[in-house]
Amino acid sequence: MSYPYMPKSTALWLVENTALTFEQIAEFCGLHELEIKSIADSEKHLVQGLDPIVSGQLKRENIKETEADPTKRLILQNIIVDAQKDQNKSSASYTPIMHRKNRLGGILWIIRNYPELSDNQVAKLMRSTKPTVDAIRNRTHKNYNDIQIQSPIVLGLISESALRAGLDKVKK
Repeated sequence: MSYPYMPKSTALWLVENTALTFEQIAEFCGLHELEIKSIADSEKHLVQGLDPIVSGQLKRENIKETEADPTKRLILQNIIVDAQKDQNKSSASYTPIMHRKNRLGGILWIIRNYPELSDNQVAKLMRSTKPTVDAIRNRTHKNYNDIQIQSPIVLGLISESALRAGLDKVKK
């Protein structure tokens, strides 16, 4: 499900400027009802309210209909949903710090189990560089002796479908 940009700011604006229930606001913003209640009860806000109408995330008619019927839900505009999908597709995924050391073990695992993959393909799969993959393949990497071989699929660094897609390219 897609949520508005800056959900807490949007929730603050909706609390202050509409008669929506906490449940309706919480569901629209992807927050818990208690968070919305806390926003409503707070006298000093750490965020500034964001008008979802001006930002194109909601239509005024949708808010009025939802205020009139507590069972209705706010609907995020399709333009925003599409923009979020495009943004998620185009951005490279972030690798947490605790997994960065595991990346070398994942590269070594792929090299040992699928030697037919080129350095470029392994680098692209593991979000690394070709020189790093080359150094691991040639056992010249500065930390080669400390690398713990682990499956990158199990570690969550790549998906099994991405690995299969890379292998299919090699077979073609």
